[in-house]
Amino acid sequence: MSPHDHVAAFGAIDGQLKVGGMPLSRLAGRVGSTPFFAYDRGLLDARVDALRAALPARIELSYAMKANPMPAVVQHLARRVDRIDVASGPEMQVALDTTIRPDRVSFAGPGKTPAEIRQAVAAGILIEIESRTELGRVIAAGDELGLTPDIAIRVNPDFAVKGSGMRMGGGPQQFGIDAEEVPALLRDLSGAGVDVLGFHVFAGSQNLHAAIIAEAQRRTVELVSTLADHLDGPVRYLNLGGGFGIPYTEKDQPLDLDAVAAGLHELIDGPVAARFPEANPVIELGRYLVGECGVYVTRVLDRKISRGKTYLVVDGGMHHQLAASGNFGQAIRRNYPVVVGNRVEADSGDAVTVVGCLCTPLDLLGDDIPLPPAAIDDLIVIFQAGAYGLTASPTAFLGHAAPAEVLV
Repeated sequence: MSPHDHVAAFGAIDGQLKVGGMPLSRLAGRVGSTPFFAYDRGLLDARVDALRAALPARIELSYAMKANPMPAVVQHLARRVDRIDVASGPEMQVALDTTIRPDRVSFAGPGKTPAEIRQAVAAGILIEIESRTELGRVIAAGDELGLTPDIAIRVNPDFAVKGSGMRMGGGPQQFGIDAEEVPALLRDLSGAGVDVLGFHVFAGSQNLHAAIIAEAQRRTVELVSTLADHLDGPVRYLNLGGGFGIPYTEKDQPLDLDAVAAGLHELIDGPVAARFPEANPVIELGRYLVGECGVYVTRVLDRKISRGKTYLVVDGGMHHQLAASGNFGQAIRRNYPVVVGNRVEADSGDAVTVVGCLCTPLDLLGDDIPLPPAAIDDLIVIFQAGAYGLTASPTAFLGHAAPAEVLV
């Protein structure tokens, strides 16, 4: 997708990008300073609506809060989704402060502390077990509190998903319990004082290939069908994972949601309905829900030419939006979509390089990209900034102030 596609999604007025229906310069005035992240609630709602329209009615949507834990975003989505998934004690508290019921919150991720587990058990949150050690801590917390914890087994599948930006299943993993170990674990749970609701299989993230996602979902159902034979009672929780990707660069093509939905309709109406009549299958999404609703806005501080190359130096950088910079140089870097937010209707000029205010050449937000001529105080906008932006970046690096976040 091109930057023009992203501008069209947000809208423009009088040559300015709109976010939440508000011209960018007016929004910047309301925020009071740059840089900042802005999230468009209308685009959030549109994404949820598109998913509801495409996916089987039986599917429950879970928001993976790690993608964007801003309380206002979570509060808004809590009224639109069926579940929330958290990965830490602080995220758990954000979820509990919403209108969603505690039993609709799941707690996943390795390395849960005993204190976090005790908090989750006390609140009635579903705990997704990642190891035998963790299971022992859950049982101990239940005994101490006089409660029966609700748990699900997070399974490390015996298959891997190709085409994912990050593989989280198959082979050795810190995530989940190896599929071949699950039957013995379930046998040992008889009379252990926990209620095993079902399973969670999450094989990979940031996948733009509908056929690969559909194959992973099919194999997940086959795997869980085998594991369910070792479970006392029916499967009531069937988390098929997510992994729906978004296009970050011009070479990326958006995920074909209709194709994913077609595969899910066939799966849900067939083997899931036959094998798991008491379970509402869960699709857990983070990036796909919030990633395309957000922008990172930063102001031009300087325009300089060094040996024929033009640089726009901005007041933001990789300390706020690490992914756009290439993750400390550890990834093959491709430009995110970038525009001059107050000149979106102007013709592009010569290529420029957008750099941040940090003392490292890694602080690179756009390399040799054609932009309209930009001057000091113009606003540079980086799209696809709604997920894994601020909280996934080294905000303390060089001691700059943290950016604001707004939901509009």
